[in-house]
Amino acid sequence: MLISCTGINKFYQDNHVLRSVSLTVENQDRIGLVGDNGCGKSTFLRILTEQELPDAFEHDDPQIAKAPNLRIGYLAQNAGLDSAKTVQEEMTDAFAPLLAAKAEMQRLEAKMEQGLTAEEQDEYARLSAYFEINDGYTTDVRIRTVLYGMGFSDADLPRTIGGFSGGEKTRLALCKLLLEAPDLLILDEPTNHLDFQTVGWLEDYLKTWRGALLIVSHDRFFLDRLCTSICELERGRMSRYKGNYTAFTKLRAEARERQQKEYDAQQREIAKLEDYVARNKVRASTAKSAKSREKQLEKIERIDRPYAAAKSAKLQFTYAVVPPIDLLEVKNIDLTVGHGASQKTLMENISFTVRRGEKIGIIGENGAGKSTLLKVLRNILPHRGLVRWASGTRLGCFEQESESLNPYATVFDELHDRYPSLSDFEVRSLLGQVRLTGENVFKETGVISGGERAKLCFAILMMEHGNVLLLDEPTNHLDLTTKEILEQALAEFDGTILFVSHDRYLLDRIADNLLVLENGEVTRFAGRFSAYQETVRRRTEAEESAAAAEKQRKAEEAAKSSHRSKEQRSLEAKRRAEQKRIEQEMDALQAEQDALQESLSDEAVASDYEKMQAVCSRLDEIHRTLDEMLERLIELEEA
Repeated sequence: MLISCTGINKFYQDNHVLRSVSLTVENQDRIGLVGDNGCGKSTFLRILTEQELPDAFEHDDPQIAKAPNLRIGYLAQNAGLDSAKTVQEEMTDAFAPLLAAKAEMQRLEAKMEQGLTAEEQDEYARLSAYFEINDGYTTDVRIRTVLYGMGFSDADLPRTIGGFSGGEKTRLALCKLLLEAPDLLILDEPTNHLDFQTVGWLEDYLKTWRGALLIVSHDRFFLDRLCTSICELERGRMSRYKGNYTAFTKLRAEARERQQKEYDAQQREIAKLEDYVARNKVRASTAKSAKSREKQLEKIERIDRPYAAAKSAKLQFTYAVVPPIDLLEVKNIDLTVGHGASQKTLMENISFTVRRGEKIGIIGENGAGKSTLLKVLRNILPHRGLVRWASGTRLGCFEQESESLNPYATVFDELHDRYPSLSDFEVRSLLGQVRLTGENVFKETGVISGGERAKLCFAILMMEHGNVLLLDEPTNHLDLTTKEILEQALAEFDGTILFVSHDRYLLDRIADNLLVLENGEVTRFAGRFSAYQETVRRRTEAEESAAAAEKQRKAEEAAKSSHRSKEQRSLEAKRRAEQKRIEQEMDALQAEQDALQESLSDEAVASDYEKMQAVCSRLDEIHRTLDEMLERLIELEEA
């Protein structure tokens, strides 16, 4: 057992968010945590990681037990890094214990000639074993492996964190967590800012994770590939189902159907008993029997009413003015980020057109300039070139980070201030339409969940009545139910849509065209996202086939030109013989080194200073010899 909690309750004002929640996480568990937005998933994770405390409730005493020395890694929705540090510094911080051990070993090694005390010898042996077991010599390789997998390169290592986009910072925070390799890795929406290739790499990496995983995600593909059990938070209570997300949906449906039948049967029984008591309690002849039925009623352990999903949000995007067919002309624009000396050009001389009614998905790697392109189209970023919207165009915009919301205004005031002509009743009705109800409408926009902020932005978007919708990652932070409602609303919208998304379902259902930002260029693809993926697959296979053919051609040419003089062949034979001899000697020295390294943990050696010094001296001699041999091998390879 890594961690176990029971009796976890949490209140926010009068809202009982968590009701006696219990969960046990074992090593190698792969748990997906799902539930509607605002149901308490992130709150529960913060309690698990001791960022919040549970509330006491009646006789439910909260208990959280952890395994000794348990290391928990937590990627929150708004994870942050030190903006002043470089990527190299942040990633290296993940190995702080190893680096501290290395520094102490170096300090002790410097004292060896003067002599180490028995305690220092023991400490050196312990640190050496710790450093070896935890692969201390491979930290740089591990850093690059994870960074490359998450879409970064060597050029990013010296860059400061503050120079990256929000999505890139989230990826860097995830990289650091993966390098720290905690016993329990908790991820809150880890795929929100990842492109398709990076999500695939992360899925493959986590499938071999040695610890336990607890994942909050609305990505059904992600949950299906990784999870072996699903925990659902519903009306404050947690239920656990065995299997991945697809299995969970079937098991939950069966459980609800079973509970409904049991509930209905019990309700019929209760109604029958109540009716009997009501009709016979006042009669002297049957009062005793009625009293017996009344006691029977009191003893019945009531089955909870089966969960009926909350009234779904209703999204409908409308407009009054129909714009011309030739809607947008973009000609020779540049995409740049930053200012002054730090300004960086992402793309140059971009040109394309948009016609009325087109629904265009904008895709590309993080940092390619997708959000920047939308801002240029809205004329809120300076740019070179032409962006011309036809007369009669009215834009409706959804921003990825809800940047235009006042974090100190309440949800109600945010909407009312934008549209003061609306009555209080109309504002509450519109908010209710997107399922922002009750006390939630009086919370500040800066403290509500990401999904709730998105719903507020959808309410604003409906009021804008745009005949063109510009959407930047509209499904981020949305629960599965709201995603499906948004997809339906966008499918029914007969205006024009340009949207940035990493949501594979949304792209394939809504976009009939794609703008692909790749390698500093924008290309247009006419067709659905699934067709684009198939095209990319075929192109990749063709490139790999061409590369293999080129490799074969070069090999054949090399074979033809391999005829050399007798003297050249003789020299080559001598070089190979020397290489083989050196490799055999290195293997023998490596074996001796391993044996000496293992002897350092032997009490007979560790407690005898002379033996310890002899072993360390021999290890130094072997290290020097191996280095010399390696240099000679390199010379022979390059000869």
